[in-house]
Amino acid sequence: MNDSAPRQHVIDCLSPVGPHRMAYTEWGEADNPRVLLCLHGLLRTGRDFDVLAQQLCTEYRVICPDIVGRGASEWLLDSSYYAIPQYVSDVLTLLAHIKPQKLDWVGTSMGGLIALSIAALQQNPEPLPFAKGVAGLLPFGKLVLNDVGPELSAAGLARIAQYVSEPSQFDSWETTVRVAQQRWEAFGQHSYEQWEHLARYVFKPLGTGWVNAYDPSIAWAFQQQLELDRAKHGRLSSLAQQALWQAFESLTAPCLIVRGEFSDLLSIETAHQMLVRQPQSVFYQVTDVGHAPTLMQPDQLNVLSQFLLKE
Repeated sequence: MNDSAPRQHVIDCLSPVGPHRMAYTEWGEADNPRVLLCLHGLLRTGRDFDVLAQQLCTEYRVICPDIVGRGASEWLLDSSYYAIPQYVSDVLTLLAHIKPQKLDWVGTSMGGLIALSIAALQQNPEPLPFAKGVAGLLPFGKLVLNDVGPELSAAGLARIAQYVSEPSQFDSWETTVRVAQQRWEAFGQHSYEQWEHLARYVFKPLGTGWVNAYDPSIAWAFQQQLELDRAKHGRLSSLAQQALWQAFESLTAPCLIVRGEFSDLLSIETAHQMLVRQPQSVFYQVTDVGHAPTLMQPDQLNVLSQFLLKE
């Protein structure tokens, strides 16, 4: 078996309205006790981490799930469960399945919030009864937070809410890639082949054209959560921020905070506050990039590799 080639798997997960299957990509030796779990952003897939996984799969068993509703994973029967608690539940199911002895994390945007939420859960597993016996046993190691933190910019959230609701249907692959380059301009400079890779798993063929490869109800759920928060005058986000800050401060292993220079989601002020409140954290700002660095470029790969592999 070629351990540097990706292997595709699915596992059965459960929501309050029934079962669903979550797909994940695995790289490296299947019996390697050292696992790197890579969690993607809101509308992305686990294949975003292919380049990073290829670089690190000799050191790690790299696991890259497609969070439910995206990529090769099934869609939920009730779109109201497209939220962090359900994603946490699915990731815990995955971890119970792969049973890592050592576990490091890379979380981009939403993926970072999932990781921090699991860190919070380890402090108090009672709110999610299905996680009993799982969360408390996690060997929570190094964490890379890619353009995300315990506190998020309202302007960035508003932009994302508008962006996720845009329907997409293109008549050719070339048009799809061209629109991807325009839509994701904040990702920074990439080769045409890299743009193709970034688009390949986020869009899917339908008939003679290409459409979004994610459940459009994700946009509805995201906007509903923002509206509920506004109706509660920010109290929901305030409570969530408090829990995430506590989880971040409780980390016992080093954390790498990655920020795009022009990010509208993770402010430089929040990043500085993270450095103050978590002494084991280190900071890396990616120049000429907004939200979020793709972790595909050599400079970004080198920084992550050095951080994760340093003893």
